[in-house]
Amino acid sequence: MKAAVITFPGSNCDRDLAGGFEAAGIEVSRVWHKDTELPAGTDIVGIPGGFSFGDYLRCGAIAARSPISSAVLEHAQKGGYVLGICNGFQVLTEFGLLPGVLMRNAGLKFVCRRTALSVSTADSAFTQGWKPGDTVSIPVAHHDGNYTADAETLARLEGEDRVAFRYVDNPNGSMGDIAGILSANRRVLGMMPHPERAIDRAQGGDDGLALFRALAGALAPA
Repeated sequence: MKAAVITFPGSNCDRDLAGGFEAAGIEVSRVWHKDTELPAGTDIVGIPGGFSFGDYLRCGAIAARSPISSAVLEHAQKGGYVLGICNGFQVLTEFGLLPGVLMRNAGLKFVCRRTALSVSTADSAFTQGWKPGDTVSIPVAHHDGNYTADAETLARLEGEDRVAFRYVDNPNGSMGDIAGILSANRRVLGMMPHPERAIDRAQGGDDGLALFRALAGALAPA
């Protein structure tokens, strides 16, 4: 089981994301944004939070055009797994791997706190460790986390059971209380909350560890 964690200028959660994978027994390679290939045997690509390229233009817009982007897109198009967290979620929408956009928080303020999430589906490698309706506590830390999409996109996400997580107490105004969504093949997850910051009880809770363990179970050789 191998993960590749991408680092862009301005990433600040790449080490935490690597730690989340490693806590579940997944081998991690660190990949610089100017690289043009993923390490051989990569099963999942992790795109971390932070402020890639200073969030200039739009959050994630420049990162989505980095040299490594073609390799990430090819990996996803071949059915590989991809996890984008916070700024990584923004990058995934800029890639076009996930629909919608992440807008400025409705309250126009940076939000940084633990947040209750409801697990909307267990039908994915990322969420199979929970049951639908389970509530977990995961930190958020973002200024542009307001998930927005047109009515047709929202209806498709709901109809195809592609909403992975919802906020119990919406901190940013996201439509449908959406905190994370899946791609059509259910192998790409974008979410604003940070499960990699919730893998150790000594740091306030380990609810996020279930996501990484579920991934490890899905990636384990048969």
